[in-house]
Amino acid sequence: MKKLLVSLLLIPSLLWAQENSFINPILPGGHPDPSICRAGDDYYIVNSTFEYFPGLPIHHSKDLVNWQLIGYGLSRPEQCNGAVNLVDVQQNGGIHAPTIRYNKGTFYIIVTNVYSPQDRSKPVDMVNFIITATNPAGPWSMPHVIQGAPGIDPDIFFDEDGKVYYVGTQDTNQPNDNGIGEIWVQQLDLNAWKLTGKRTAIWRGACGGCCVEGPHMYKKEGKYYLMIAEGGTSYNHAVMIAASDSLNGPFESNPRNPIFTSRNLSKNNWVHSTGHADMVELADGRWYMVCLGIRSDKEGSSNMGRETHLMPVTWESAIARWQEVRKGVWEPVEYMWPVVAPETGKVERYTPLPFAGKPQKYNDAFEDNFDGDQLALEWNFRRVPQSGTYALDARKGYIRLYLKADTFKLRDQYSFAGIRQKESDFEYSAKMSFMPQKEQAAAGISLVQEDDNYINFTVEKLNGVPTLNLLVKGRDLPSELIKQQTLADYKGEIIFKVITTHTAYQYLYSLDGGVHFNLFAETADDLVLCKGYIGTNLGIYATGNGSDAGEFADFDWVRYKGFTRY
Repeated sequence: MKKLLVSLLLIPSLLWAQENSFINPILPGGHPDPSICRAGDDYYIVNSTFEYFPGLPIHHSKDLVNWQLIGYGLSRPEQCNGAVNLVDVQQNGGIHAPTIRYNKGTFYIIVTNVYSPQDRSKPVDMVNFIITATNPAGPWSMPHVIQGAPGIDPDIFFDEDGKVYYVGTQDTNQPNDNGIGEIWVQQLDLNAWKLTGKRTAIWRGACGGCCVEGPHMYKKEGKYYLMIAEGGTSYNHAVMIAASDSLNGPFESNPRNPIFTSRNLSKNNWVHSTGHADMVELADGRWYMVCLGIRSDKEGSSNMGRETHLMPVTWESAIARWQEVRKGVWEPVEYMWPVVAPETGKVERYTPLPFAGKPQKYNDAFEDNFDGDQLALEWNFRRVPQSGTYALDARKGYIRLYLKADTFKLRDQYSFAGIRQKESDFEYSAKMSFMPQKEQAAAGISLVQEDDNYINFTVEKLNGVPTLNLLVKGRDLPSELIKQQTLADYKGEIIFKVITTHTAYQYLYSLDGGVHFNLFAETADDLVLCKGYIGTNLGIYATGNGSDAGEFADFDWVRYKGFTRY
């Protein structure tokens, strides 16, 4: 009775906390490597997208907790089929770690495309480039490639004197630096899109060169602050910072580094691998930080991959070092340093709202009836899709997906379009019209992590008969046909549905328009898609399985609803 009374007394305080707090992540689903900027009272975040197209999603917010997808930095095929190659890029390659900044009416995104040639004797090509726009929703410019810029994860810094600088990473030729062991800075000519002047190496990180990446430069009260990611994007991920009176250093490492990490927490903490951060100053002088993190749903993994989280930041002074001012007399050298999540030092599921009276309107649902003349912004393709992959005007109120010869294969452009899975538990369904004509012609829905890691739930013509298939492909594992059965009553229309609950995936279908659903299969391998690097996409798929079938599948609608685990 006493325990019940205590619980009842706690309910009002819990409700108050939820009403006055926001829930992390602020960008659920695969939104890694966040970068943030402010333009007046508007905030913008851009994220990595690797081999997916369109690339570089841009979200807008007025309050830091409610974010709307407004466009992409790379939205046109011609931006991605030259020096920036997203046509046959390798999985886990492509667009890495952008920085977004606003300066004098123009938005800038600086980023790396990592392309590994199919001829493995050739070196990996790191193409660092800048795109610009006056409207962050687009259109964005063609890529301006910065020649002679090594490394990944570049940053662009606008100093108060009008000069612009490129901040990058480079190999130190030292053991264990993974090719990203040192930060360098060099002036950047934005008229010619060229590096100019002397390049200066300025910091090897707080730990001496282990995965030193993701640099961002800031200026506060006349001091320069260099913030980086270190330790690799896994359990040892961390945020480090150093300060200097000069942009070219020397930089003093914060003695309290790392300023943010989850490496000191249990692997069972609800989120881990926090790092690769960026900060923004609000109009009122307050600061906030965004960083990536991976939910620890099961065995430290999450089907959403790396997501974007938000934490408050305060500034405190601390001694960086002692210097001798005269013989035997030492004085401290102090800097102001950012303190992240000052109350707890970690990403919290619930955090007080940045702006009182502007609550978070959390709605993890998506529905597309394909009534418009353009595809909704939420849809993604694995690489730039082939011409003629889909059509929205072939049948009113439907998306038509054409059966190409291509299927799931490394570096391929297959007929798949998906949306991000944003919660661990969800219900995903799609209504399809498709009567396969040729043998092995197939279409349906797919849950996809990578080219070699997916689940296909499809109708396929086998031995002359429409057949329902459930196939699972784990990475580094052969494909496993979970179940297969002929559809005796199939008349060309089917609704697919996948429902997940903690450890189980249920695969259902309906042949009568959704009046009745049949349980086709249930699997316990909910982590078959768990790799933690790129989040899962839930989508629609069609293939001729090696031959150009000359056929198509029409999808009437797609529906997704996520269920938050509190």
